[in-house]
Order: sequence, then C-alpha cells, then structure tokens
Amino acid sequence: MTYKDIVLSGIQELKSAGIGEYELDARLLFEEAFEVDRSFLILNADAENTNADSYEKYKDYIEKRSKRVPLQHILGYQDFMGLRFFVDGRVLIPRQDTEILVEEAIKELHDGMSVLDICTGSGCILISLLNYSNDCAGIGVDISEDALTVAKNNSDKLLTKEGTDVSFMKADILEDLPDALLGPKFDLVVSNPPYIESDVIEELEPEVKDYDPMLALDGGKDGLVFYRRLSEVLDKTLKKGGWFFFEIGYNQAEAVKELFSDEYTDIEVIKDYAGLDRVIKGRRKINV
Repeated sequence: MTYKDIVLSGIQELKSAGIGEYELDARLLFEEAFEVDRSFLILNADAENTNADSYEKYKDYIEKRSKRVPLQHILGYQDFMGLRFFVDGRVLIPRQDTEILVEEAIKELHDGMSVLDICTGSGCILISLLNYSNDCAGIGVDISEDALTVAKNNSDKLLTKEGTDVSFMKADILEDLPDALLGPKFDLVVSNPPYIESDVIEELEPEVKDYDPMLALDGGKDGLVFYRRLSEVLDKTLKKGGWFFFEIGYNQAEAVKELFSDEYTDIEVIKDYAGLDRVIKGRRKINV
C-alpha cells in the first residue's frame, strides 16, 4: 500500500463519518502517526509503506477521529498565536477566534504591566500575552485543578524568557475573590468565560459537547452569568486606566455592554473572522 493510498483511505473514512475538514484531518493524522512533515507525502506519495507500526497508529487515529474525538486530543496539541499548547479533555481547546482577544490586548500591553486571566483553562491567553511582552507579570485563575495543571505545564514549556513572572491559582470567581487578586492591582484583565446558554449545549457539535469540559462551556440559562460577575470583579481588580478584554458570544454584545457602569469608557466590540461579534473591550476611567 502506498502512502498516498493510506491517506486516501483515511480521507474516505473521515468523510463517511461526517467530519467537516476530512482531508486536512487525514493528512495531519498521517504526519503525526508517521512522524513526518507535509513534504514527505508530496515526495513519497507513490512509495510503498514499510512502517507497519506507524500504519497501525494511523488507523487507530482515524478510528478515533471518526468517532468525533477532537483532532487536537488525538494530536495532543493546538497551535495558538504561534505557540504550541498541550491540550486534552481537561481544558477547552483554544480557538482561532480567541486570538483576536490576544491581538487586541497586546495593543494595550506594555512592558512591566500586570495581567489577570480569569477562567484561564489551558493558559493560552495569558501565556501568549506574556510571551509577546517583556517583564510583565500574570496570574491565571480557574476553578478546575485539572485545568490549572495543564496551564502550569504549558507555562513551564513555553515561557522560558527571563523576567517573566507567572502563577496560577484556584478560585471560583462566582464566590469571594482571593486576597491575592484584590487591589485593584492589574493593568489588564482578560477572560474567555463560559458563555453558552445551558439549553443550547446539547445542540453543539459532538467534539464540543462531548469532549470540552462542561465547566468551560455552561454560562447559565442566558449565557451571561459570568459576565455579570466579571463586571463586579473588575471593580476590585482592575486599576484605574486599565483595560479589560472579554470574549463573548456572537449575540451577546449589547447585553454585556449594559453591565458596565459609568466607571468604564472606550467600550468597543470587535468582530471575528466571520464578521460576528467576538470580543468586548473597555477601559476603567481614571478620574472617577
């Protein structure tokens, strides 16, 4: 069996299973199983496979993906902001749309600032911000010990630059905040909180509803539970003149904007690559 035939068989199986990007997934799983890059398949498409172990591994990967196991869980990683993050069922898989939040926050992040990341999950937002800045400090907060373990592992692997100060803390932001977060002491507060309406979760793709942690999805009956709490948390954590950046659902912009008091200005909604509302940002007034 040639390498081309192996990939074509994977493509057909994933297509039959209803996988949207069946060709891309089949190729990526081939590269992972055979430990090669894309050029290998281009140069050796018609060569006969001589690696039985890798072929068996590839078949196992295709079978898992056909059962709607997320591609990222099979590969063990997700690329985000040019960095490779380890992910598994303990954390929400980082989405490309969340890069918009990071890109917007970087515009206001200057050397030596402090960042609070609420509902940090894999740590992708906080770690990316600290990686692309100098001498900044950050705290990532999550209710899940499992998520914090993943975030800490990603931090240890990716944040190797001297002068970077990062830590992770278990806390339920719907309850009382730990003293370490109170000040207000942070220049930026960022969050990608759970914002899916409880009744909608069952309608999501199997890769999401069956494999992403429910804690990272469920935003309550109207999807706004965490935003109400975040509007209160900002008063206790964000410095005057500091910025907040929150990811939101496509239909939540107006409702979230209404949660912010007269203490905030420059509130803006940024759209994602599909033209949908995705990030809300704002600044705490200095003279209040």
